[in-house]
Amino acid sequence: MYAIRQRVGRCTSKGATLIKHIKESGGINTVIRMLHFADFHLGMENHGRIDPETGLNSRIRDFIKRLDSMVDYARQHDVDLVVFAGDAFKNRLPNPTIQREFAWRVRDLSEMARVILLIGNHDVATSDHRASSLDIYDTLGVPNVTVGDNYKLHHIQTKRGPAFVGTAPYPIRSRLLKEEETHGKSITDLDDLLAAYLVRSIAALADEARAADPPDAPRVLTGHFTVTNAQLGSERAVMVGRDVTVPLGDLDDPVWDYVALGHIHRHQNLTAGRKGATPVVYSGSLERVDFSEEHEDKGFCWVELARGATRWQFVPSASRPFVTLKANVRDSADPMPIIFRAIREADVEEAVVRLVVEAAPEAAGQINERAIYRLLEEAGAHTVAAIEKRVAYEDRTRLGQNYTSLTPTELLQAYFRAKGHSPAHIEKLMALAAPLMTAED
Repeated sequence: MYAIRQRVGRCTSKGATLIKHIKESGGINTVIRMLHFADFHLGMENHGRIDPETGLNSRIRDFIKRLDSMVDYARQHDVDLVVFAGDAFKNRLPNPTIQREFAWRVRDLSEMARVILLIGNHDVATSDHRASSLDIYDTLGVPNVTVGDNYKLHHIQTKRGPAFVGTAPYPIRSRLLKEEETHGKSITDLDDLLAAYLVRSIAALADEARAADPPDAPRVLTGHFTVTNAQLGSERAVMVGRDVTVPLGDLDDPVWDYVALGHIHRHQNLTAGRKGATPVVYSGSLERVDFSEEHEDKGFCWVELARGATRWQFVPSASRPFVTLKANVRDSADPMPIIFRAIREADVEEAVVRLVVEAAPEAAGQINERAIYRLLEEAGAHTVAAIEKRVAYEDRTRLGQNYTSLTPTELLQAYFRAKGHSPAHIEKLMALAAPLMTAED
């Protein structure tokens, strides 16, 4: 099933230029080429169809293609260190085919570089006595692969020199329950304890990194959690487990040359614009999950890692486009030509498409969904996610306000006022009507 083999090449452009700049400006001997990616979520099948060539859902193939392209980039640029910041699969119990597809790519990366696989919330075991979805790499002792399943500073020897990688996996509540007094604590109290536990663990990693030898080896922290000020995204829709938030100040520490984060699907540098700050970076996901990510760039980060002189760049991936089409036919007696024009004027080639139609009640019944699906298919859309009709019903305001918001008593009073009765007369009428009002909302 792994039919596409990757090309072998040397870095001849941006990667080499960055390394040359770092060496010339800082005199740094150890410049390590690092790949940072996260939140792969292999197994997502949203808006896909069965691929007749492989038998896989087409959306799974999309994710695999993004990973293949990234592996190709890593090979061409002669990668030294790969940091995967968590969430390999859609859920904690991936099927064997999905595991195999991911394992093939891990093998390819491990043949080029040292690989760190951090445990994310979608990777953790469902109980203390069960294995995580990534434990198999440790169990088999896969060469060049380290599973980051605890808070530890790893001394990594790459082909270009040493580096230190601190791993901060997604915090597991069951571990906290063993180490802290939690009897009688509320859910909020437990969340606070978990956040404090994570902050203490990160501080301990920073202290260890400060004392580590050799002092000129670059230091990286990788974590899977939410950081304050991060712009959230679709990860909330696929969240497994309760979330915990870490203050940005606990990560922006000069001991780290780069902080490689996972968990948030939107790429962002949380210390952007702050001179001299440590890059605290969410690589974001490689492929779009749903329409909440329609306008987000997807990809990975390429890092030229050097002690005190790290440079990095975001590398976009060719993720499948998600396109929302809109057609307003409220004032049209014949809505279909307007809808057809909106489709023909849009670029929906190979896109996941949804159509939102604003319509009056009279026009809604004239919308031919079968014809719309047929036209989108002819236009080359990958799949049609939905045809959403937003029907605008006019408020009935003869009584001076929207009658749907009134209780029966308020409705009767409004009726009497609309008829021109005086307040005194309305009071008498309401007294007579009281025995007849059998329900009060």
